[in-house]
Amino acid sequence: MIRNLYGFTPDGLPVSLYRLTNSRGVEVCITDFGGIVQSIKVPDRQGVMGDIVLGYDDLEGYLWQTAHFGAVTGRVGNRISNARFELEGETYQLCANQGTDHLHGGPGGFHNVLWAATAISSDNGEELLLRYLSPDGEEGYPGNLSVEVDYRLNDDNELVIDYRATTDKATPINLTHHSYFNLGSAEDVLSHELWIDADQFLPVSERLIPTGELRRVDQTAFDFRVPRAIGESIEDDDAQITWAGGGYDHTYVLKPSEDAAEIGEMPSPTLVARVVEPESGRTLEVETTEPGVQFYSGNSLSPEIVGKGGRAHCRHSGFCLETQHFPDSPNRPEFPSVILRPGQEYRSRTVYRFGVDEGG
Repeated sequence: MIRNLYGFTPDGLPVSLYRLTNSRGVEVCITDFGGIVQSIKVPDRQGVMGDIVLGYDDLEGYLWQTAHFGAVTGRVGNRISNARFELEGETYQLCANQGTDHLHGGPGGFHNVLWAATAISSDNGEELLLRYLSPDGEEGYPGNLSVEVDYRLNDDNELVIDYRATTDKATPINLTHHSYFNLGSAEDVLSHELWIDADQFLPVSERLIPTGELRRVDQTAFDFRVPRAIGESIEDDDAQITWAGGGYDHTYVLKPSEDAAEIGEMPSPTLVARVVEPESGRTLEVETTEPGVQFYSGNSLSPEIVGKGGRAHCRHSGFCLETQHFPDSPNRPEFPSVILRPGQEYRSRTVYRFGVDEGG
């Protein structure tokens, strides 16, 4: 594994960029600032390597970004309504950084802190272990939360992300990874063919807060149970599409794993999504232990956001598949719980598998 100086935080602390590689030439670069995946280079159908994630060439772009390119997102990824929740009889007020709501852990969330990094090489591949202690009261959350995020690149062209956390006080936690993928060379991802193994999704209000309903995808723009182009229904006359900014920004309700885990163990990750870019042949498969995946079609990206190599990040130029619990879960007791208590360990795993479709 190669480690290079990537820059300095506004406080003058050094930031490193780590390059993980495998025997098949795949390369993943990760920085200890925000746990950000800065690049993922994989081959296309012709064997030509290409970077398939959006982002910036240098640290400066990430220091002030609002798109969360490639970052670890938490304490609680996604939205919390009215930037507050009640827990054990106490009301906690968070930062309202998305209108009246709280988004992705707030401006000082995990995407915007320096993690302690340990590089590991083993028979299982190259790993980067990141650790962070989120102090009691950070961004309004209760409890001292000790977090580990382990990135591992193996010879099966899988980027395995393991999350672990413990706390000394009950607190919500919902960690996710926020890479924007573009598997080809086109300016947008609308021709990418997407499959999501979900019969239901969470409809939202105009503020993109779940209504509490679990709605069937049947005969809607949200049905990806048969692979089809992301752009096929993206302009449908559907309030859900309109409220999301002209595209998708919704949680899909995943089917529970059939693997019954022992107490204290995670179930095996389940294949929940697959994307194929027809021209390059590159594929992305997503496995997770989480109950949901947020599909975001990059609706708010703008040509004003200039990324790697001077390339503008135009609208729909990348998509996200963020494996997670449901948005606003601290205020929705009917949703799977995101509350971690002392003596418990938060554990979650997501696998991004890169491949090639030889057809075309």
